[in-house]
Amino acid sequence: MEARFEALVLDFLAYLEFERGLARNTLDAYRTDLLQFGAFLAARGIGATEVTRADVSDFLADLATGGRDAEGNERPPCSPATISRKTACLRSFYRHLRREELIDVDPTATVDAPAKSRKLPHVLSYAEVTKLLESASGGDPIELRDRALLELMYGCGLRASEAVGLELTDIDLRRAFVRPHGKGSKERIVPLGSAAAAAVTRYLRAGRPELVGTKPERKLFVNFRGGPLTRQGLYKIIQRHAKAAGLEGKMSPHTLRHTFATHLLSGGCDLRSVQEMLGHADVSTTQLYTHLSTERIRDVYFKAHPRAT
Repeated sequence: MEARFEALVLDFLAYLEFERGLARNTLDAYRTDLLQFGAFLAARGIGATEVTRADVSDFLADLATGGRDAEGNERPPCSPATISRKTACLRSFYRHLRREELIDVDPTATVDAPAKSRKLPHVLSYAEVTKLLESASGGDPIELRDRALLELMYGCGLRASEAVGLELTDIDLRRAFVRPHGKGSKERIVPLGSAAAAAVTRYLRAGRPELVGTKPERKLFVNFRGGPLTRQGLYKIIQRHAKAAGLEGKMSPHTLRHTFATHLLSGGCDLRSVQEMLGHADVSTTQLYTHLSTERIRDVYFKAHPRAT
């Protein structure tokens, strides 16, 4: 790859990290996408600042049709969602180059990505949520931790990274709110319902002290050794209780977040409030859950109304 292109990518990633505050996973994805584009340009003998709209379109078409990579290995076609993500990455990169006055014309300005189909995520019913929560009903420290974790993720719509990232100071039981740290280290305030607050209180009184012992641990959720709970550990907890509740194959940590949003909208919560609680920058992301809510209402109607079918 052209050294100049790699230097521009590194400068762009530094801008995203230090000025925009993007998360490490996002930065890694941008780096991978841009290096792939750089390899495509290198094969054509094109420099980063010489790219035209046609070059970008050819790259996206190449992704859509598949073929072979630089080592000659079969490369399957990319999905519309993947191509859309890579297009957004290139747009952001070339807008940055334009702002830095390294190019006169943005080659991505008029490039259209393929329409991205939005797959509706799986959502638990009220009965399934109850089964899941009641699968962690014991009184030992691990069960108390698991119940608090499940109640908090469903009750506050937390991402997996937000749940394991919570510190003791992020929970205010007196004023009933939790302060998760979302994407790009952005904080938000989410109300803490009575069921989640009660589960967290029990865990803090009788569960966490047993697990932590004398360790000066700041994280709210800890493993059986008293150290910080990892995302991998959280996944195992979710899968264990999903299996116990008969929900194996239906569950991931994000399922609880989807369920949180859908149940709020089904209960009459307005879209903007749900957007704030989820920490979505764009309300169009939250609107996905209105489709889920509508589908749920339609399903209930056809099952319950005597003259619906």
